[in-house]
Amino acid sequence: MKNQVVDDVITYGARNYNPFNVVLSRGQGEWVWDIQGKKYLDMLSAYSAVNQGHCHPKLLKALELQARKLCITSRAYHNECLGPWMRKLATLTLMDKILPMNSGAEAVETSIKLARKWAYSRKGILNPNAKIIVCNNNFHGRTTTIVSFSSEPQYRDAFAPYDNGFVSIPFGDAQALEKAITQDTAAFLVEPVQGEAGIILPPEGYLKNVADICKKNNVLCIFDEIQTGLGRTGKMFAHEYENTKPDLLILGKALGGGIFPISAVAGRQEIMDVFQPGDHGSTFGGNPLACAISIAALDIIIEENLVQKSFTLGEKFREDLRNVLPSHIVKEVRGKGLLNGIEIYPEAGSGRFYGELLCQKGVLSKDTHGQILRFAPPLMLEPSSLDFGLSIIKDVFSKTEDEWKKGS
Repeated sequence: MKNQVVDDVITYGARNYNPFNVVLSRGQGEWVWDIQGKKYLDMLSAYSAVNQGHCHPKLLKALELQARKLCITSRAYHNECLGPWMRKLATLTLMDKILPMNSGAEAVETSIKLARKWAYSRKGILNPNAKIIVCNNNFHGRTTTIVSFSSEPQYRDAFAPYDNGFVSIPFGDAQALEKAITQDTAAFLVEPVQGEAGIILPPEGYLKNVADICKKNNVLCIFDEIQTGLGRTGKMFAHEYENTKPDLLILGKALGGGIFPISAVAGRQEIMDVFQPGDHGSTFGGNPLACAISIAALDIIIEENLVQKSFTLGEKFREDLRNVLPSHIVKEVRGKGLLNGIEIYPEAGSGRFYGELLCQKGVLSKDTHGQILRFAPPLMLEPSSLDFGLSIIKDVFSKTEDEWKKGS
């Protein structure tokens, strides 16, 4: 069916995405509708940006009330929403200071700048020798600095020259971190669960081990919880599973409730205080509209018990599918909370193919790294909606790609 919206995107848009052939027009809770009125269960939530559900009334109310008052001032002045938001987020993260930005990648860049200045001004590393250790198969964003330490060829190969201030080690290997640390090591940056890589979980105890290693060696431990934070994995923050705490914590996505972009770096005062006025900034960072929406977004997660809901429904998701999905098609079902992946054997078909089938049958997901499908629905998901999603997933994975094509 010819669609003018899709035609316009193809004609006028840069080809940096390859979306499924569906045009969404509205959403409510865990459901979205396309322009023909077809209903879909959203099991991607804009890569975990919509933990609170689409168009939550409390978020819409916060948006409307603040938009009628004041939207942006820049940080040249104070605004009445910024302080309360910082206090709320500092209390929730158990951190001393908050630095607001807009996107997750901006917050990662901010943490890199903080780590480097801390290394030169506090640790005594000679400028410009500071190194930051990262993990293979990481995903922290797409800026030129960040793609410099990506191990995914498509993300980096055509975008040289690279920033050489990074050292990459295997994910989940605490001993590799200890071996990689030198006198010039400023920080270790890691995702508690690697999302873009295919919902890769580290061994139990890994986060605590790396935090302890960093502390022992006077190296900053930075957890990127842009995707895993704010209830997604069944804890408010994924690092809580191991009763540990980073020196810097990076947040984004659901921090704005899927309504407005806002991100943050939360950290210890000793680190955050290395920034002086003029060192770093953002025109929109900490704007009153974003802060008002974010306050409401955080309240929803707490008041509606979305963290526990994520944990409970995530357990059901994995248990149900592990018991029934055909073992010759599905290699593994894995995840934490409502951040889950299904890995498909290459001979059974591609993730893209199964994702398209799911979309046709009313469930939205997304493939990554060829053979893995990600499932990350809104945390306010109703159990009956999850049952619908599970039934569709079971149906789609009942046959291999070849079997589906033969029957079409």
